[in-house]
Amino acid sequence: MSTPAVEITGLVKRYGAKTAVDGLDLKMDRGRLLALLGPNGAGKTTTVEICEGFRRADSGSVRVLGLDPVRDGAALRPRIGVMPQGGGAYPGVRAGEMLGLVAACAANPLDPAWLLDVLGLAPARRTPFKRLSGGQQQRLSLACALVGRPELVFLDEPTAGMDPQARRLVWELLGALRADGVSVLLTTHLMEEAEALADDVVIVDNGRVIAEGTPSALTADDADTAQLRFKARGGLDTDLLSAALPEGYHVKESAPGSYQVSGKVNPQVVSTVTAWCAQQGVLAEELHVGKRDLEEVFLELTGRELRS
Repeated sequence: MSTPAVEITGLVKRYGAKTAVDGLDLKMDRGRLLALLGPNGAGKTTTVEICEGFRRADSGSVRVLGLDPVRDGAALRPRIGVMPQGGGAYPGVRAGEMLGLVAACAANPLDPAWLLDVLGLAPARRTPFKRLSGGQQQRLSLACALVGRPELVFLDEPTAGMDPQARRLVWELLGALRADGVSVLLTTHLMEEAEALADDVVIVDNGRVIAEGTPSALTADDADTAQLRFKARGGLDTDLLSAALPEGYHVKESAPGSYQVSGKVNPQVVSTVTAWCAQQGVLAEELHVGKRDLEEVFLELTGRELRS
């Protein structure tokens, strides 16, 4: 039986008086795509940097492909790919030169020209890094992470700054990697991205895991409940709608102009909601019945206030 791609037990990392990671446990099986989610300052980047061997843990156990990222760094580095946010390239280096340099350090690299073409960077191969768009820089950084044929790749906000076409292209590439048995651990603030790509999701806050599971498990509703969501003018009296519904239903304005009715949804409930909206002189827009999406779960668990 193969060792996990990543196995973390009781990880702690402090920066002075601040505890960035506080007893975190995480296990990622081989050939899976795991999305590590959390608000700013939750400990995601520190955790990933420890897995990559760039930082030392204060305590706890970290194993990546069965190896200690610090002690066994020389053996581990050729087997992993790292895509830091922001690219990390010398500003004057040309795109093709940068990828070629990284490929030359690998024992069995992919063809750099092919990879540039796959990621839509062939026309920019002679363009200096500083003149690439943000999305192109991200794609070049992804190419550098993949050119060495890694068993495990760490991706930090892999589609930041990309337009929708480039984002879909990267999603397809990540799907192909997973199909080839490559393990992928990514951090992202795009809940749609995590829900579309991830086999497993781990949500962290204040340095601890607060939820984990498959996207469908995390967004599942209880068997006897569902949600009806709609948009209308903000500030409506939700107590009046609650009074019009049968006992046991809960109504809240989850965000200005966004309303949520929790309870078993049937045609009578939908009719009651739309009739109530008509009585208030408003039109119920974007009415939707179904389970929560991952963004709603994330906000419920981590709060809606801004994090710096």
